Amino acid sequence: MRLTSDRHDFAPAEPTLDRQVMATTIDAVLFDLDDTLVEYERSPGQVLDIAFESVGVEPFFAVEEYVDRFEDHLAPDVSIAESRAACFAAIADDRGRAPDLGRRVAGEFADERDQSRVEPLPGARETLDALAADHALGVVTNGPPGMQSTKLEAAGLADRFETVVFAGHDAPAKPDPEPFAVALSDLGVRADRAVHVGDSMSSDVAGAHAAGLRSAWLSADEAVEPEPEPHHAIEGLAELVELPWRE
Repeated sequence: MRLTSDRHDFAPAEPTLDRQVMATTIDAVLFDLDDTLVEYERSPGQVLDIAFESVGVEPFFAVEEYVDRFEDHLAPDVSIAESRAACFAAIADDRGRAPDLGRRVAGEFADERDQSRVEPLPGARETLDALAADHALGVVTNGPPGMQSTKLEAAGLADRFETVVFAGHDAPAKPDPEPFAVALSDLGVRADRAVHVGDSMSSDVAGAHAAGLRSAWLSADEAVEPEPEPHHAIEGLAELVELPWRE
């Protein structure tokens, strides 16, 4: 596995005029990591409950609010822990609580969130092995190298990829197109011959489209109206074995 960090000069080639070829010929598949390839053994909600209990206060916000507001506090050169602390402090302030209380809860959350306690999603290993026969594989994940590398190693997936781009560190965070371009440069594949698989419409689907890749949105919730609309929607990784982009 090569960890890219310095090749940011890749420019996607102009799309081919043969639309049928563009729709069916995929040479590389990129993946998001969290909730696409791996998931924590303990849910964020369980860890948040433990954090509140450790601080000795009744929960004053639900994990859904943390998830909804977390990206508002992401910034270049700011760690995940610092962003989480800022998010919890802001929520605490909105609830009439001291921001420092929110930061204490965030500290306990960070202590309880063991990055090695992850497991691959169902079908992850088998799907990657099948795709590797005819495709170059890479990861484009928002998160620091140490944390995300630990997850890949713990899930037994680290040796499946030819490149891993830590967006927000090697390049701007998704949905910026640059981390996708970095990954494709490392693989030597054009954007119009690649697809990105991820669970987030805002960072994975939107980022893939901005970079000129096809998108495969991983979601089991048929009630959600995807925006932007992905090229493909799948309920599980095993569906990728059938190469939905050949339809």
